[in-house]
Amino acid sequence: MDAYPDVVERISQKITEKGVTPDRGRIASKLNLLVTEFSIPLEEAERTVTNEMMREYKLDSIPRSSGSEELTPVASAKPGAWVTIEGKVVALQASPSPSIAQKGVIADASGAIEFVVWAKANAPVMEEGQWYRLESAVVDEFRGSPNLKVHSGTTITAIEEERGFIPQMTPLADLAPGVVSVRAKVIQLWEVRHERMLQTGLLGDETGTTKFIIWKSDAAEPLEDGTVYTIYFATAEEFNGRTSLNLSGAEWCKEEGADIEVSRREGTTITGAFVHLGTGSGLIKRCKVEGCNRALSRQNFCPVHEIQQDFRYDLRITGVVDDGTTAHNVLLQLPATERVTGMSLQGAVEMAENNPLGLDDVFIRMQELLMGRYISCSGNDIDGTMLVRDGDNIEIIEFDGARHAGLINRAGTPAGGVQE
Repeated sequence: MDAYPDVVERISQKITEKGVTPDRGRIASKLNLLVTEFSIPLEEAERTVTNEMMREYKLDSIPRSSGSEELTPVASAKPGAWVTIEGKVVALQASPSPSIAQKGVIADASGAIEFVVWAKANAPVMEEGQWYRLESAVVDEFRGSPNLKVHSGTTITAIEEERGFIPQMTPLADLAPGVVSVRAKVIQLWEVRHERMLQTGLLGDETGTTKFIIWKSDAAEPLEDGTVYTIYFATAEEFNGRTSLNLSGAEWCKEEGADIEVSRREGTTITGAFVHLGTGSGLIKRCKVEGCNRALSRQNFCPVHEIQQDFRYDLRITGVVDDGTTAHNVLLQLPATERVTGMSLQGAVEMAENNPLGLDDVFIRMQELLMGRYISCSGNDIDGTMLVRDGDNIEIIEFDGARHAGLINRAGTPAGGVQE
């Protein structure tokens, strides 16, 4: 049952008048999240949901009123500045050190920022969900991300009046270190390789893709593959020039029936010899528990859910492609693996079931098909490994004798000299 049936009906009617039949369940879900989780007044939440649905269906949206900004907006708080802000504490985190009294995220309509309250400040304890005025706080930088520091000279005042705001959505292509909210689709779930990690994979929107990670906690819930989520107050982190999203501590709303046309632009192309087939290649079994997808051992053991009698098969390749200058780690998912080997998933299953070596027979066959062959593949660089998803992004290429000879000659030439 809709929590606010009259409001849901009004929003639905406005969209229906534009010639589109809206999803009432999604309208109710968005409305309930804004009112119950972010304490936004019902009237403002109605305008927000109407605008979001109008934009989603590419209809004319309702103009939003703009008020004057007397304080420093959170999004404008830059390292090195002393600021006074008014914002809502949207998350509190465990203190990592006795020198830190509180740690969390504070946000307003412009954006969100992590904050730290030093123990020496003797500041009043802030509560999650409460609005505060922070005067004379200082902004610095931690791991490339702006960070608000509350010290002994900072004045904290609770704001008693009820306020609401709409979190700003950031396109994945525009991610920068800091606290962000995004609307994205889960397009890949990867095998978890750390016991403290709950889930990892790839999110995508109309502008691009990015890796995400969720660490285990009492409140952590996995995301569902192929599902669209609106994610609030995740932490964008940068490592080796690549930005990923840490969803631990974030909140998200599942959008039933929604879809996003994800940008499939591939950033890198490699052409070279396939010189190594990793031990994780071939026909594998995956855990079917919702949100898991981990590869099982030969004894059908999942590192999280233990022995699994029910599983699904998958076909993948992990290996190394050498372009004559650099050896590149590659991970080929099912469509790319089927394309480059000519072996279908069903064919690999039949091969394993009808031969005495079982799964090893598939691995050996892949070695015969790939080792030493020249391939060209394109994909996204994820933590030093190229992820190749689609069959259209990989192909076997003919041996180029002239290029091969050139590489040999270059390898035999002394640095800075000319080969005689």
